[in-house]
Amino acid sequence: MSIETMTFQPVIETARFDLRPIRQSDMGLWSLYIGDERVARMVPHIAHPLPPGAGEAFVARATNPDRDKEFWVMDATKVGGAELMGVISLDRVDEAQAEIGFWVGPPHWKTGVASEAVAALIAANPLGNRTMFASVFQDNKVSSRVLLNNGFEYVGDAEAYSVARQANVPTWTYVKTLV
Repeated sequence: MSIETMTFQPVIETARFDLRPIRQSDMGLWSLYIGDERVARMVPHIAHPLPPGAGEAFVARATNPDRDKEFWVMDATKVGGAELMGVISLDRVDEAQAEIGFWVGPPHWKTGVASEAVAALIAANPLGNRTMFASVFQDNKVSSRVLLNNGFEYVGDAEAYSVARQANVPTWTYVKTLV
């Protein structure tokens, strides 16, 4: 695995795909996948159905030089695969820790993409964090396994508001110490 620095954000390479910064051409697949109710229900801040302009707003946020959250697309074009299989992010909490988030589009479920993306982001540690944490809805056991398989430890229950569900939903919280 290697890191190649782009304008503001590194490209993180794995054998099967790259984690690369968001670009304008990602809006279509992003909207298709995140607009799927099964995906939207597992991502706290996504509405379902998606409102008009959601793709444009996401790309604008992800490419803003003053952003406080880094987004990467899981892009397999280097091996003849899809340009966008999912998205992974790091949200800066402070200079020592960040919250990791991820989702994968339905055509790429059960392929190990999420586990490999999380492992690559942890190994690269592009923000130089000492800890990463994550929360997942308790009915999202697949994402929970991804975190546990990547060395995250369960630290407790909470709840978060789901825009797609329009309700508070129970969550599990996980943490991983990096250095």
